[in-house]
Amino acid sequence: MAHLLLIDDDVALLDVLSLSFEDAGHLVTRAKDGTEGLERLRQRAPDLIVSDVNMPGVDGFTLCRKLRGAGDTTPLILLTSRDSEIDEALGLELGADDYISKPFSTRVLLARVAALLRREELRGGGAAKGTRLVQGALELDAERLEARYQGTPVRVTVTEFRLLEALARRPGILFSREKLLQLTRDDDSIVVDRIIDTYVRRLRRKLEAVDAAFDSIETVVGAGYRWKDG
Repeated sequence: MAHLLLIDDDVALLDVLSLSFEDAGHLVTRAKDGTEGLERLRQRAPDLIVSDVNMPGVDGFTLCRKLRGAGDTTPLILLTSRDSEIDEALGLELGADDYISKPFSTRVLLARVAALLRREELRGGGAAKGTRLVQGALELDAERLEARYQGTPVRVTVTEFRLLEALARRPGILFSREKLLQLTRDDDSIVVDRIIDTYVRRLRRKLEAVDAAFDSIETVVGAGYRWKDG
């Protein structure tokens, strides 16, 4: 059973989502806006957060920015009534793990939550032995969900870690965006594969903060991405 924090100013939607998640066996805490959500977070840290974007006061983007700025990597799914690639890219740039436009299927949301929770289990040592990966200056520890580059810790989200691991584990192998999407999200929902470009951009920025000359993630125009071999 996971503890979920649901944040939305639509009380009717909160009722529906709460019932669905409780029926799925999860413990649910509710908040009617971002301000109350932050207070709930201080009271008890959840395993995953589902937050609306369009809320008065502290909206979903601001909530995401505050959490990631404070070093909180709790998996976060943003909900929005805006059907815009710009909004989606902004949410992911800020550090959200997933993004769903309203109206959406509750079944799809449950699947996205389940996928993120499965990945989060890596933190608890649920991964198999041999989950430490060293590729050049990059070190990944799946049991702790930790990444280091040139010995420096790199703070990544669950999705970013999965993407980095997929690329680094097979240097020189070209991955299409569709394949990387399958490896990082691990669910059957329909998502635009260009989201991978945003994840890659975020990873590059974080690794360049350690080494400005970082260029190990190579773009193959029209095909996808690969980790440079050697």
